[in-house]
Amino acid sequence: MNQAYIEQIAKELNIRPQQVAAVGKLLEEGGTVPFIARYRKEATDTLDEVAITAIRDRLGELASLDQRRQTILKSLEERSLLTDALKAAVMEAPTLTKLEDIFQPYRPKRRTRAIIAKEAGLEPLADLLNEQSGNLDLAAEARKFIDSEKGIEDEEQALAGARDIIAERVSDSPEARGKLRNLFQKTGEIKSTMIRGKEAEGAKFKDYFDWKEPLAKIPSHRLLAIRRGESETILMMRIVVDDERACSELESQFVRGHGPASEQIRLAVKDGYKRLLCPAIEVETRLNSKKLADVEAIRVFADNLSELLMSPALGQKNVLGIDPGFRSGCKVVCLDAQGKLLHNDVIYPTISGSQVKVAADTILGLCARFKIEAIAIGNGTASRETETFVRAIGLPKHILVVMVSESGASIYSASEVAREEFPNEDLTVRGAVSIGRRLMDPLAELVKLDPKSIGVGQYQHDVDQVLLKQGLDDVVVSCVNRVGVELNTASRQLLSYVSGLGPQLAGNIITHRNENGPFKSRTELKKVARLGPKAFEQAAGFLRIREAKNPLDASAVHPERYRLVEQMAKDVGCKVVDLMRDASLRQKIDLKKYVTDEVGLPTLTDILQELTKPGRDPRKQFEVFSFQDGVEKMEDLEVGMKLPGIVTNVTAFGAFVDIGVHQDGLVHVSQLADKFVSNPAEIVKVQQKVQVTVTEVDLARKRIALSMRAQPELGDTRTSRGDSKGPRNQPNRVHRPAKKSEPTNDWFSSALDKGAKRKSR
Repeated sequence: MNQAYIEQIAKELNIRPQQVAAVGKLLEEGGTVPFIARYRKEATDTLDEVAITAIRDRLGELASLDQRRQTILKSLEERSLLTDALKAAVMEAPTLTKLEDIFQPYRPKRRTRAIIAKEAGLEPLADLLNEQSGNLDLAAEARKFIDSEKGIEDEEQALAGARDIIAERVSDSPEARGKLRNLFQKTGEIKSTMIRGKEAEGAKFKDYFDWKEPLAKIPSHRLLAIRRGESETILMMRIVVDDERACSELESQFVRGHGPASEQIRLAVKDGYKRLLCPAIEVETRLNSKKLADVEAIRVFADNLSELLMSPALGQKNVLGIDPGFRSGCKVVCLDAQGKLLHNDVIYPTISGSQVKVAADTILGLCARFKIEAIAIGNGTASRETETFVRAIGLPKHILVVMVSESGASIYSASEVAREEFPNEDLTVRGAVSIGRRLMDPLAELVKLDPKSIGVGQYQHDVDQVLLKQGLDDVVVSCVNRVGVELNTASRQLLSYVSGLGPQLAGNIITHRNENGPFKSRTELKKVARLGPKAFEQAAGFLRIREAKNPLDASAVHPERYRLVEQMAKDVGCKVVDLMRDASLRQKIDLKKYVTDEVGLPTLTDILQELTKPGRDPRKQFEVFSFQDGVEKMEDLEVGMKLPGIVTNVTAFGAFVDIGVHQDGLVHVSQLADKFVSNPAEIVKVQQKVQVTVTEVDLARKRIALSMRAQPELGDTRTSRGDSKGPRNQPNRVHRPAKKSEPTNDWFSSALDKGAKRKSR
């Protein structure tokens, strides 16, 4: 590993080079981020997953930089352009941008005006002009290069060709490119205009028909909205700077003096800026601004996804799942404590009195027959009506009734995964099963979905899909390994996210389990086809076997430390199982006694904590949540109502909250707290239970404005700081940004113009 890169990353992340080197070595040896963070704390000096992931990603970026560096050197060498000085410059370039700037003058080009001028023999004239001698006779010097056979008919053509050569030199200058790049970054403005004739077709983008905003200040979601309008051929977007200022800065670099030659250089600089350099840097700035917007959008999505995946789990209970519906009825499924489908049926509780009686008898009968402990109701169409019906039929008091998000359930029901699990059931049964299982264990069920379909993102279809997949996969892997996976009940999809496994080994584990029965110990994993020592090392600590003979197999203690725990038990005169049950025995352990070169206090402390609560679930304890009785549809809402709700999505401009009326309400960032909030994620999280006040209801356009302030301004949701911009985005929607000069007391209308509608999966 390149020592210079180790030093560079250490400086960037403000950690010691030894930590970077250790992480790099472990990654090279096949270590995964969760494994390194959990089981190699001594090697990394307790770096967490965030730092380890940052090191991994930065090493990848620097490896790509090295690869590009070698490609450039090869290109230069093949064309006999490589000098010692140029090679040194290429090797020392610290960033990809600097590297490309160095390569720019030598980059293979199409036949440009400058190349044509060089072919006509005008380069000596360009060199002469560049000397900018005050007494140069331009006409006389230019006359020397007139050559009809080469297309140079007069002095002006000769000077024009020389200026073309100089203009390209200006454009290729690393210093000039750096100056203009800096100018774009600091003073550039985003401008969007409507393409003529697109008024009706592009109505949803109408507030961007004539829009401008500083590049340095535009929020990521607004930039992505404008770019979407551009991709749909509704808008034209430019990033512009002050041309006079740009030319002035370039002239200060290239123009010396005030003679005729200097005037030619000035003309060449302006031409090089307008024709070559400005368009190139604008394109580069567009790409860079898009990357930054992508990073922010992916971060928001990843944070939301993490909160959703780590939602509290009800646990292994017998569950009745209901997928609500009106005319088509409600699909009902009964699941055992492991999530196995035992029975399915259809009820019609919203059609007629007789059907309601039949539906009630059916639910009560199923609850008794299958010893149901909880009922999960999907929160889509007819959800509140179904909930009201279920709560009114006289269920035993011990049966919980819980509303469950069904976002993405229809995608699951039509997926290959669902067809593989339930080849003989229709889509509605599969969807109801997913709803029931989400109550039991949200993480285990949601990993079966493409994270993009879960509905907690922000412009996820517009960002770099490779970066998005990597970012979301990292989140899923982190969550799965933090919680741990029960080896004998986990699905192939869940196992595939366990450290060191992946889809192939996960499938092999399922096959082995089906052919040989449940695993009795972690060591039996070594019998799985193609699961070698490295995969076992990475995965074993994150897999649990509750009924194993060795109690440590149900814990997060890694098998490589079993002997250490056994020695601890021996030293205090008991068995391992006694050590796990009796706190007084654990108190006798002196951890310092077991410190070695490989095992330090961080790992020993983790082991002792794990012995206290073997296989503990890091997720919060499950709490039953209920919406306000009697508030089931928008017509039931009144301004000033205080209602319980669940946060369904957090964006850069606020949070969307489900209050049980089939329509999410919006809490704008200015309404999240009685203080200034710059980042909504600091106040609310996905799946968080909150109390909100209804501040405005628009039935015609199906929009709800909410507030979490102690004393919200009812019916007037302007911020106290005069921030009239309002919310800018709803996932996969474009919303209306009010101009700074045009305050509005209807800020929520822009964000909800396209609806924060309750998705029917």
